Formats: sequence, C-alpha cells, structure tokens
Amino acid sequence: MKSTVYRYSIYATITILVLSLLQVTIIASRASFAVQEAAGYLSMLISMIFVFMGIRHYKNKVNGGFLGFGEGLKIGVLIVLLPAVFFGIFDILYTQVIDTAWADHYYNHIVEEAKKTVAPEKLAAELQKIEQQKEFFASPVMQFLVMAGTVFIIGFIVTIISSLTLMKRKTFSSKAI
Repeated sequence: MKSTVYRYSIYATITILVLSLLQVTIIASRASFAVQEAAGYLSMLISMIFVFMGIRHYKNKVNGGFLGFGEGLKIGVLIVLLPAVFFGIFDILYTQVIDTAWADHYYNHIVEEAKKTVAPEKLAAELQKIEQQKEFFASPVMQFLVMAGTVFIIGFIVTIISSLTLMKRKTFSSKAI
C-alpha cells in the first residue's frame, strides 16, 4: 500500500504544481480573477484524478481485485495529503514572495465588485466584512490552511466517490466441499 500511496501522491503533487505554475505564468496576467479562480479549481480537480487511479491500482494490482470502502478511503486520504500540503506551500510562496502585490490587487477587485453589486445602504457593512476577511487572510498560516484545506476537501470528495465506485468485497461461499 505504501508504494501505491507514494507513487500516486507524487503524481498528484507534480500535476497540481505544474498546472498552478502554468496558471500563474500564462493565465494570471491575461485573465480576470473569476477565470483565475476557475482555473485554480480545475487544476485541483485534475490533480485529484490520481486519487482514483491510486485506489484503482491498489484494488487491481495489490489487493487481488477487491477493495473495501475503508481501504479506499484510507488510500485516497493518504494520497491527498501531499498535494494539499505542497499546494498550500506554493500559495504562500506565490503570494508572499513571487507576487507580493497579488493580495492588494485582489482586495481592490473585490471592493470594486462590491461597489457595483451591493446596495448603497449596505455597502459600508460589506466593505467592513471584506476588510475583516483581508486581515484574516493576511496571515500566511491562514492562507496555507485555507488552500491546503481546499485541496484536501476536493480530494476527500474524490476519495469517497472513488471508493464507492471501486468498492468490491470478497464473498465467501457457504458450500461444503
């Protein structure tokens, strides 16, 4: 089981990091924040394909074609941990070292969107809420936890679906020989 987890978690990590690098080098400079966000979630989801592939590999190559739900859940969660941690680290490096102005640009975008969409009488409260969120996400620890947690949650959902889809229990015959 360890080799399956190591192999597929490394594949998922490489995939999410490569797609994220492509996103920040190609898409970020040319696309809106909405497109960037969609591309980010798509990168996470694509990398989680390796959760399904890892569980399937374990079932077919290691466990003789059988897989209990708990086994699939355990393997999937272990596969998801590495890409979640590395994506959290990548996000910190990007926002704290590579593009230190990103948070300010994003904040300004959110404020402008609020001014366009929120009723004037509710705008002050909305701007205060946005400011509180900005302070919350200013902490690198919180950024890491949110981004790693997002990848983990997506991976956990993929793990549950994959485990249910691939589950096949051993049946025991009650025939006397």
